[in-house]
Amino acid sequence: MSNSALNRRWAELLLEALTRHGLRHVCIAPGSRSTPLTLAAAASPKLICHTHFDERGLGHLALGLAKASKEPVAVIVTSGTAVANLYPSLIESGLTGERLVFLTADRPPELIDCGANQAIRQAGIFASHPSQTLSLPRPTTEIHANWLVSSIDNGMSNLKQGALHINCPFAEPLYDNDGTAYRDWQQTLGEWWQGNEPWLFQPEIHTTAKAADWDHWRQERGIVLAGRMSADEGKLVARWAEEMGWPLIGDVLSQTGQPLPCADLWLNHPRTQAILAQGRLVIQFGASLTGKRLLKWQAQCQPEQYWIIDPIAGRLDPANHRGRKFTCRIADWLQVHPAHDMNSSSSQLSWADELNVWSKKAFECVETRLAGRFSEAAVAHQLHQLLPEQGQLFVGNSLIVRLVDALGQLPAGYPVYSNRGASGIDGLIATAAGVQRATHKPTLAIIGDISALYDLNSLSLLRYLSAPMQLIIVNNNGGQIFSLLPTPPKERQRFYCMPQDVNFDHAAAMFGLNYVAPQNWSELKQYSEQAWERKETTLIELNVADSEGAICLQELLKQVVVL
Repeated sequence: MSNSALNRRWAELLLEALTRHGLRHVCIAPGSRSTPLTLAAAASPKLICHTHFDERGLGHLALGLAKASKEPVAVIVTSGTAVANLYPSLIESGLTGERLVFLTADRPPELIDCGANQAIRQAGIFASHPSQTLSLPRPTTEIHANWLVSSIDNGMSNLKQGALHINCPFAEPLYDNDGTAYRDWQQTLGEWWQGNEPWLFQPEIHTTAKAADWDHWRQERGIVLAGRMSADEGKLVARWAEEMGWPLIGDVLSQTGQPLPCADLWLNHPRTQAILAQGRLVIQFGASLTGKRLLKWQAQCQPEQYWIIDPIAGRLDPANHRGRKFTCRIADWLQVHPAHDMNSSSSQLSWADELNVWSKKAFECVETRLAGRFSEAAVAHQLHQLLPEQGQLFVGNSLIVRLVDALGQLPAGYPVYSNRGASGIDGLIATAAGVQRATHKPTLAIIGDISALYDLNSLSLLRYLSAPMQLIIVNNNGGQIFSLLPTPPKERQRFYCMPQDVNFDHAAAMFGLNYVAPQNWSELKQYSEQAWERKETTLIELNVADSEGAICLQELLKQVVVL
């Protein structure tokens, strides 16, 4: 019997074991060495298969699927540099907590380091970035099936966040499969095949202990920071902060409704800093804060205690405050740390109520400055008007996410996604595509022109969707985020912004996407409303002045600080 049959039985068992841990989606790139995995995935009724010809985009597609579904997602690629192209998405998942399973096909050991084609050293290729690694041997009946399935179970049971890299060597032949060969090797697992439970079951116990001194701290002056969290958690945190009477400073990804909008502007004012300095306890829910002024304040604040609540393990505090890190789900923490005891009122006035005045002043400055304008800053400020009902938003990196954070106010509980772990611009279109595929909701994505160019191949993922999608590309002709930084003026354009002088109409045509280029806000709203009526993707290109967004933010900062 040939290797191909055993390769196939091995791959079938591997994938079946993964499904026992809630894995439903698998993203597949073309390749020969990965044939046993690909054909096993295609034949499994439990798996939904997605394909992409670009492995870097494929990894980000899986990342988006995992973000929105909250489930582990698998990726199958062939050997060689295909594996290396997964690195950016693997790094991002480690920082933001999505669970990815990278199944990398490999040459067998006898073909490594001997000049064989497409053979590289893949074991350990991702260094310390995966949360779990498993280097499998080449398939052999000398290894019992229960070893393979329990090894998968162990890896998945311990995968709390980030990626599991499973390196899978396969020897040729890869294609001439005998459908009955080596079935006896599989069937040594007996009745396991008829069930849906893992072979090795390691139940996870979720318990969140109440801080012993919570009754003391909830009577003090507290400040709530809200970073990246789910839509449901955002609503819970907003209600909890209101009941506590504590000011809430919400990030663009917090989904709290940002009750004190434009924080990136008013945090620069001496009076607001003096108010916040009275806080004795800062509680941060969720990591990944966006605003520069918020990050600066976070680094310089000196409360008696600084607490962080996030399910991702680790400190998550670059300023290294004295305090506590609660590694648990935000909803669980809120449940055991109620705002008030049973005998107290359900809400109270904020001890820092004056911050509402300063937030309102900043918001009014923004509205006055941007009234009647059609610009990158104006679109960021009014982005909430373009959101589809019962939909979701994906925000790119660089300048646009900072403008939305500083100038806009998104609805409470409205789902917002982004790649704010490593904050790279690679794979943004692919990630947005994954988010849409996982939820089947109308999706608005907004990214910059350099980000779009960097992931142009992934426009192919937007062709056949189950719900309308709009991809807004803000074309400010380059990486204008560098206009906010003290980059040398002489070298700024050539070495930092790198303007490409391109438009995206031909890219939309090449991938069969609808394309519009509105010239004013009225046209943008009209095109957007029409696009939500079609179950397809519309690429909306906003051609805006190069550095207007950066200049507008800088001028508003100067204006608000002297109010």
